[in-house]
Amino acid sequence: QVQLVESGGGLVQHGGSLRLSCAASGRTFGNYAMGWFRQAPGKERELVAGISWTSAMTTYANSVKGRFTISTDNAKNTLYLKMNSLKSEDTAAYYCAASEGGPGVVVTAARYDYWGQGTQVTVSS
Repeated sequence: QVQLVESGGGLVQHGGSLRLSCAASGRTFGNYAMGWFRQAPGKERELVAGISWTSAMTTYANSVKGRFTISTDNAKNTLYLKMNSLKSEDTAAYYCAASEGGPGVVVTAARYDYWGQGTQVTVSS
């Protein structure tokens, strides 16, 4: 079992930055593919960024490429999402997730086994 707790969300102006954190506890963090998803009201949950077991591979949604960076600190059992140049369309609840379906990047939400409770990001225009 893995428990995931997100933090770092909040209200930010258009063009601003935030860094989300996801603290993991339970089994060894490095044995999971990890991902950040987001869900806006009335929309389906979508993958924002994913990272492989060894952090050697990453993937990003086209809408965030060049603006967001996913990373891990295995010593701290923490997953991060650095978000720059935020836009109003980035407003959503953001969730971190862990998948036993590695070792590569996992892009499908259904393949993720553990989820955090979410943290809200609101970008004002």
